[in-house]
Amino acid sequence: MDKRVGKQTMRILHTADWHFGRSLEGRSRLQEQEAFVDELAAIVKDEAIDLVLLAGDIYDSVNPPAAAEQLFYEALSRLSDGGKRTVAVIAGNHDHPERVSASAPLASLSNIRLIGMPTDEPMIVDVARTGERAIIAGLPYPSESRLRELLSEATDETVLRSAYSERVGRLMAKLGESFRADTVNLAMSHIYVLGGLETDSERPIQIGGAYTVDPSALRVGAQYVALGHLHRPQRVDGDERMRYSGSPLAYSFSEAGQAKSVVVMDAKPGSLIEPREVLLSSGRPLVRWVAKGGLTEVHSWLEEGRDARAWIDLDVWMTESMTLQHIQQLRRQHEGLVHIRPVYPETAASAEVDTRSREQLPAEELFRRFFSRQTGGAEPDVDTVQLFLELIAEDDERTAVNDSDERVDQLEGGEG
Repeated sequence: MDKRVGKQTMRILHTADWHFGRSLEGRSRLQEQEAFVDELAAIVKDEAIDLVLLAGDIYDSVNPPAAAEQLFYEALSRLSDGGKRTVAVIAGNHDHPERVSASAPLASLSNIRLIGMPTDEPMIVDVARTGERAIIAGLPYPSESRLRELLSEATDETVLRSAYSERVGRLMAKLGESFRADTVNLAMSHIYVLGGLETDSERPIQIGGAYTVDPSALRVGAQYVALGHLHRPQRVDGDERMRYSGSPLAYSFSEAGQAKSVVVMDAKPGSLIEPREVLLSSGRPLVRWVAKGGLTEVHSWLEEGRDARAWIDLDVWMTESMTLQHIQQLRRQHEGLVHIRPVYPETAASAEVDTRSREQLPAEELFRRFFSRQTGGAEPDVDTVQLFLELIAEDDERTAVNDSDERVDQLEGGEG
């Protein structure tokens, strides 16, 4: 059914952070990602979408597996429907920009726009059905070095030394100069905007706030700002028309319970856009189980089919040591059990009383407690404790060296 409010209204869909190729603790998510593509294609058809915006992080790594690339190109083909619909894509911090751009000339023949590197030229999209034009101020993930390279030709050293947010704002303003009163004016980028709510599954692109962008840098006259990077769907700075669409799947247990969605909107030149969320159902939910009734309670939940489709993070209260047989039996009953953590009453009680005091214990005492718990009450000998202390000392030294190297790279303009 065509849900457009008017024959001459452009309809737009905003999505981001697909992360094709990502796994969950070694468990493939490819089937879920394929189901998402099926669901997205159905939404695009049902909602009669004219323009799809994909705001970065197509893949989970700069060198994605072949199956992930194949799925992405199949998705583009289905969404564009032989060029009847425009799909505009920018690279995120997980993507290799040149890899994204490599097939751009071929993709453009099917009305697919692939932008890997930051540019000061906007995307121009003509929608044949409505006779309208959309101008997109599209900014792929702007690393420090890419941003400096792009601005160096047109600005002086003072601008190059200014804050990252200010430079992003200058570039967005440059892109926004192409906006017109008779066009649908949009902005799209893959960045971390001040105030955004993060989850554990995003690879940080801000270091000590250096890569944080103020919302004002994006207010360049666009009717809607489509953002990627944060996996939780959210408005930015309370602004309905500046949004992260969020990831289509939950990629870490910090996203447990989150509803996943895409954003759909109608747009006409000079008119106020009212975006709305369309919920997704294709991904397996991520849930946390806390079984204070021990293994008996867990087996009861499994027998009743609780969270049958879910990936599960399990804490189970134990009065005896958990064995490999216990773990194997649980996994045979539910292949979605990702983490199985035994919790012992004395540990849980002490944690509830004062977690801070436990964190302040010496490493040696923490190790002794851990060793005793894992062995059912045995005490480590002097040599074992000494070996442990030597190992963590070496690890601390390596960490300090790595941190130092990373800071040097950042100061020299490296991308990290």
